[in-house]
Amino acid sequence: MVATAATSAFLQIPSPASDSAGKTPGKALGSVPASVDARGTNAKSKSTSSGRLHVKANAQAPPKVNGSKVGSMESLKTEDMSPPPRTFINQLPDWSMLLAAITTIFLAAEKQWMMLDWKPKRSDMLVDPFGLGQIVQGGFVFRQNFSIRSYEIGADRTASVETLMNHLQETALNHVKNAGLLADGFGSTPEMCKRNLIWVVSKMQVAVDRYPTWGDVVQVDTWVAASGKNGMRRDWLVRDSNTGDILTRATSLWVMMNKETRKLSKMPDEVRGEIGSYFVDSPPLVDDDSRKLPKLDEKTAENIHSGLTPRWSDLDVNQHVNNVKYVGWILESAPLEILETHELAGMTLEYRRECMRDSVLQSLTSIVEDGSGDSSRPGIVECQHLLRLEGGGEIVKGRTKWRPKFVDKIGSFGQLPHENA
Repeated sequence: MVATAATSAFLQIPSPASDSAGKTPGKALGSVPASVDARGTNAKSKSTSSGRLHVKANAQAPPKVNGSKVGSMESLKTEDMSPPPRTFINQLPDWSMLLAAITTIFLAAEKQWMMLDWKPKRSDMLVDPFGLGQIVQGGFVFRQNFSIRSYEIGADRTASVETLMNHLQETALNHVKNAGLLADGFGSTPEMCKRNLIWVVSKMQVAVDRYPTWGDVVQVDTWVAASGKNGMRRDWLVRDSNTGDILTRATSLWVMMNKETRKLSKMPDEVRGEIGSYFVDSPPLVDDDSRKLPKLDEKTAENIHSGLTPRWSDLDVNQHVNNVKYVGWILESAPLEILETHELAGMTLEYRRECMRDSVLQSLTSIVEDGSGDSSRPGIVECQHLLRLEGGGEIVKGRTKWRPKFVDKIGSFGQLPHENA
């Protein structure tokens, strides 16, 4: 019945002329009246007497049987085989395949990256080698790592002495900060700030065994100890983070100065109570060089560099010249032949007074020992330095020791307070 109804809409049906002459359309079981379409509704025939194909007005619509749409197998095949309409979405590439290709490339690159021969990491290195450091050795030692940058390299392709001095100063400030004692000012504690007190360095001794180069990572350890009744000593130990070899040792003495009067001050008991618990009982890393420096002036100096003036960038937050800048000014008058053939192995600096923004200075240098007459110290040169105001006031007095370049380095030594204990 379904097939008959579907076929009647498309196939040629012979004209029922012989029956229409005197008979009423039959209603036999299984037959469909000619005047009834495939949907079971009455409709007038549009056929002609020639018996041509009957075309119904709704022949395109899918028939329904018992409320369900049906159609011929030919029409279904035609619809299944027809290509989908061309749309923007159908013309896009297969994103799943593209994503799979990108993922494969990244996984291969990551594998090659992990196979590179990186420097081995020691177990005691910081998790973040370029972070702000951490307090170790039972809370008494502060440790921080530094990567040597290309702009910190000098003419010898090694880190300059100013770079090392900046590392020492940075770790000292971060030590105070990590201990929770940093307030306003340059390393001042809360009790110091209440009394307008700041730290100033009075003496610095540095011994350099080897200079790091570009790309090296150095590990700086620092700690503090008492120095007399009103002073503080700070030590630094600089190692190669990869090998553990000691590169630099330094010892410094600090006193307090009133920020308003610019005069030295005693250490108040309140300040001692803040920092006293961080003091360690250990000897200095660099033996005290107590040799008296001979008088140096324009008559005894072999090299004089005049007209040195601080720039705005040379001042620190306490409005005086940063002590690291003094090192560069001292070396301004060092003989060129020494700079070209020797490297700085150690220095002792004694700070006499601070340098302000409007100061004009002179740098004086004299060679004390050229090493030619001492077979036990071949090639060692010692120089005496003076940095003074052009008016005559002494800023820094110092002594430097130089060794020939490209020779076997001095053996490393030195211990942390915890290790020494």
